[in-house]
Amino acid sequence: MAISPNVTFVSGAVYTATQANQYPFGIVAKAGSTTNYTLTTTMTATTGMSVTFTAIANRNYKITYYEPYVETTSAASGQTNLKLFQTNTAGNQLTQSWVSNSAAVKIVGTSNIVFVGTFSAGSVTIIGAAAVSSITGTPLLQRNLFFNAQLFVEDMGPA
Repeated sequence: MAISPNVTFVSGAVYTATQANQYPFGIVAKAGSTTNYTLTTTMTATTGMSVTFTAIANRNYKITYYEPYVETTSAASGQTNLKLFQTNTAGNQLTQSWVSNSAAVKIVGTSNIVFVGTFSAGSVTIIGAAAVSSITGTPLLQRNLFFNAQLFVEDMGPA
């Protein structure tokens, strides 16, 4: 995967579309949520964590899913699993992350999941989803105005 940097700039020359397309386009989709999400044992799309964007073939995209306050169950060896999916929770899994405990105590953590890859040209939907191993102690994804969950898609440039 070779990337061709812009090395053809000359003072007074015309800036071309080919040169411009070598740069990242930046954020192409984003979502945020300040609403708490009560976890279940079924992998389910979390509140507000869905974005749709128009992908361009042969470009790299970086997807970041951030949950500021992830709780586990209070059962021993409990875990909270967060995943990124394409299309829906039955679609292509892009990546995942866990927060887990070893004792029968609820713990909290922060989860930051990142995926970098390419997509076929056209509309792409990305879903942030979560599940917990058991429902002991009412585990949540806690969010508020100051600690909100976020899902970003960034165009990183040519693949």
